[in-house]
Amino acid sequence: MDNKNNHPGSFGSTRGLSKKIKKDKKRKSSSTRWIGRQINDPYVLETQKRGYKSRAAFKLLQIDEKYKFLLPGRTVIDLGCAPGGWLQIASEKVCSAFGKEKVVGVDLLPTDEISGCLSISGDITDSKVGHELIKILGCKPDIVLSDMAANTTGHRQTDHIRTTYLLEVALDFAIENLNKNGVFLAKCFKGGTEIDALSLMKRHFSKVSHIKPDASRKESVEGYVIATGFKQINSEI
Repeated sequence: MDNKNNHPGSFGSTRGLSKKIKKDKKRKSSSTRWIGRQINDPYVLETQKRGYKSRAAFKLLQIDEKYKFLLPGRTVIDLGCAPGGWLQIASEKVCSAFGKEKVVGVDLLPTDEISGCLSISGDITDSKVGHELIKILGCKPDIVLSDMAANTTGHRQTDHIRTTYLLEVALDFAIENLNKNGVFLAKCFKGGTEIDALSLMKRHFSKVSHIKPDASRKESVEGYVIATGFKQINSEI
């Protein structure tokens, strides 16, 4: 038996299960490709089987398999948490059977209730929302997660700049609020404008690494950056 198929973020081969979509003259070719990709995507199928809110749950599972930072008892804030896939994984990993919620999330969109988590609707670019998250959690977080990405325009550089802005917003929140030795994980598109954010991470964290989990589509420019060992430098940024 291949043991890798027993890992939380992996599953058996789907070779030979690919389905073809009949073309509809009224349907745009891009829509047909999207539907075909969804039907034949093993992560989409496994997401439905396991009851996860989104296939992004597997991205966090795979990243945690490598870095093992989602440990029992740790506190987590998830920025841009809707529809809740990352909240589910974080809750499964850090929450005990009893006790108050250790995972708090925020998103512009409402998020369904998830066991072990609390979430609010709000804009993390508003400092008041950040303060509310800390108030709800009741302490500084050990981990700040951000899977935020701007709505795509189709123009690669514009999309990169807009998503990098959200990376910077999440990083500022993490630097202001993380516990000592805390962890920051965020979506990061490579394209040049992320250099300043990466430099800031290297200043405030002991180690900064890039990772593209298998659940990220190969053709996507999507990647993640994980910064560990927060230093809590007492100086103005």
